[in-house]
Amino acid sequence: MRYLFVHQNFPGQFLHLVRHLTQQGNHEVVFISEPNTNVMPGVRRIFYKMPRGAFTETHPAAQEFELAMLRAEMVALTAQTLKKLGFEPDIIIGHHGWGELLNMPDVYPDTPMLGYLEFYYHIDRFDVGFDPEFPDNPAMYPRVRAKNAVNLLALNNTGRGQTPTLFQKSTYPDWSHDKIDVLHEGVDLQACAPDASVAKKDFMLRNVVVSPDEKLVTYVARDLEPYRGFHIFMRALPRILDARPDARVIVVGGDGVSYGARLSEGCWREILTAELGARLDLSRVHFVGKLDYQSYADLLKRSDTHVYLTYPFVASWSLREALASGCAVVGSDTGPVQEFIRHRKNGLLTPFHDPVGVADSVLELLENKALSQRLRRAARKEAERTLSMTDYISRYEALIERTIAAA
Repeated sequence: MRYLFVHQNFPGQFLHLVRHLTQQGNHEVVFISEPNTNVMPGVRRIFYKMPRGAFTETHPAAQEFELAMLRAEMVALTAQTLKKLGFEPDIIIGHHGWGELLNMPDVYPDTPMLGYLEFYYHIDRFDVGFDPEFPDNPAMYPRVRAKNAVNLLALNNTGRGQTPTLFQKSTYPDWSHDKIDVLHEGVDLQACAPDASVAKKDFMLRNVVVSPDEKLVTYVARDLEPYRGFHIFMRALPRILDARPDARVIVVGGDGVSYGARLSEGCWREILTAELGARLDLSRVHFVGKLDYQSYADLLKRSDTHVYLTYPFVASWSLREALASGCAVVGSDTGPVQEFIRHRKNGLLTPFHDPVGVADSVLELLENKALSQRLRRAARKEAERTLSMTDYISRYEALIERTIAAA
């Protein structure tokens, strides 16, 4: 088959499917994206470049939409060149979030399309207004509503949509649900797997050494920010560290902002460490920035308790990978997490806004070895049952076949 993928940051969410297709060796795989340094054997990459310039005359609420329209235009022009060269895909697969697919039906009107739908925004539920520490600013509501312009155009286009969780599907309007398939994403169960031997020797990560007689608490996010509960986690640490002199904490993540409002200066790591001051024993709390994948996977294997908090928003891949690694997870009782963790069955759930509750859940897992081991085994078993990469690829291929057949 001939596949045409579209995602501004190659390979995006399509890494595992594209790798599978190229390994099969009997498909032609073409990928349109902006330039980056990522390389995959067997993939023919076609770049598009965004025109430079500021949105000086565009209403602030419409700037994101204008950017999406520019992407749609540039991707369509790139696809037209492909078509002139004789490339006719059997299916187009891409991410709707940046508008790149919007004009593809103009280029390939008879080609079935499967678009990744990530999140539908609301001003009165889910992430907006969730955290009372950061009250709503009604002035931002028009921008939030406008973020759905691409979503709505995508849903009105031909083709089908896919989304990775029931929670994410629930954010979309009821009238659109028949057009959206839930395709639960998989995890590399070999790379993310329990390894009890890791805790029996010194664990070294950059300049941090965790000895076998120490307890390790881990936290991972792309960036350390409120959307991922970083402020709650930090405020839980003094209670954890005071109760467990043998505890050490490793925090993974950058100092940028992936979601939510950007700070005028500084970063959340600096803000929270300043807020906690002497209450936080920084000799036992280690901020290691962003890690390569192998170091990150090794860290999850060594973790005694892993904390994952999030607003009602898109769940991170790290949650799936922590469960597959057999971590004893403390998660927030928010919709995205509840889809993966059942309280006291394969992890612990705690109210997002409660640092004391987070700390007490962590301490319970550090102190109750039998509970921790039971939850670890259950987390891995659930991952094997629901997060198998082999099953995920099989379901993906079946969805592709259904999409083509229905076109």
